[in-house]
Amino acid sequence: MLDFHRADLARLAARDRLRVLAPQRGKDFASNDYLGLANSPRLAAAIAQGVAEGVPVGSGGSRLLRGNHPEHEALEAEAAAFFGAEGSLYFSSGYAANVAILATLPQRGDLIVHDALAHASMHEGMKLSRAESVAAAHNDVGAFEDAIRTWRTRGGKGTVWIAVESLYSMDGDTAPLADLHAMAERHDAMLVVDEAHATGVFGDRGQGLSRPGERVVTLHTCGKAMGCEGALVAGSGLVRDYLVNRGRGFIFSTAPSPLMARGVREALRILADEPERRAALHERIALAGAHLSRHGALAQGTPILPLILHDNGRTMRAAEALQGRGFDIRGIRPPTVPVGAARLRLSITLNVEAADIRALDAALSEVLA
Repeated sequence: MLDFHRADLARLAARDRLRVLAPQRGKDFASNDYLGLANSPRLAAAIAQGVAEGVPVGSGGSRLLRGNHPEHEALEAEAAAFFGAEGSLYFSSGYAANVAILATLPQRGDLIVHDALAHASMHEGMKLSRAESVAAAHNDVGAFEDAIRTWRTRGGKGTVWIAVESLYSMDGDTAPLADLHAMAERHDAMLVVDEAHATGVFGDRGQGLSRPGERVVTLHTCGKAMGCEGALVAGSGLVRDYLVNRGRGFIFSTAPSPLMARGVREALRILADEPERRAALHERIALAGAHLSRHGALAQGTPILPLILHDNGRTMRAAEALQGRGFDIRGIRPPTVPVGAARLRLSITLNVEAADIRALDAALSEVLA
């Protein structure tokens, strides 16, 4: 019984690709808690106040049954105003939101053109979609346009959906959003932008790198720079209503915790009230780029600096050695990244100080020698 599963795990181990769960330890160079809000006293106080007011921990059901709480609706109204959208919808996770967007909005006869490095959750949504999907070379606007024109030449008549991330979680680079917006206008297409790693980090108030609109749907995870849990989809009122009525991942899921919705509301206020957090983060990003790029880390002005070591075994040994020196750094291997592109994903957050970045510089010199 389960012989296939046993053999499959053995194959992964033989290729240095077996995953195990490891506890947090050492200085945080691994998380997505970019603004250090996960342990924010303001968030803790907001949650405590919610408990004192009787806001429930659990919702008790789906949003369309008894699970729709005033905290959900208050959050969605505040999020829509914050991101500049007609409406927003709160999901339990960014994964669930991406799946719902791409499984629900594109229809039979439509085309989804997605970036080759789009997140796994986008791929899961496309598997469930009735629309045809095709990959375009990473950040290559010409490749996106060629895919659309080829599809039209073959007789494609439906709507084109362009699916990208604004900031890519493994490479740390940003999408050419201005060019993609212009292309969407030319082709009367819809643009879906996953802002997971840009929300809170970029934008005047941390709104991210793009703006939702009539032809733009944005996704903002709440468990990264916002320090909470869940995800907000922002867009037109029509998009929100359609997801409520046709999004199976929304309809048939127990609603997220109303208490967590209270926390996310406070996180949005922190983003607006405390721009000094973003300023401090970008100072650390610049410092990390200056120090860590000399070891080969790709510094692109974002909090994610990949250090590509190629070999799976070497990558995991380097991660273990750095953990032993007090730095929480994780190795990333295929299939999360392409074969031969195993890497240390160095993440810069406000959970580390300038001295920690300099210490990591010295440790990398020893470990990579």
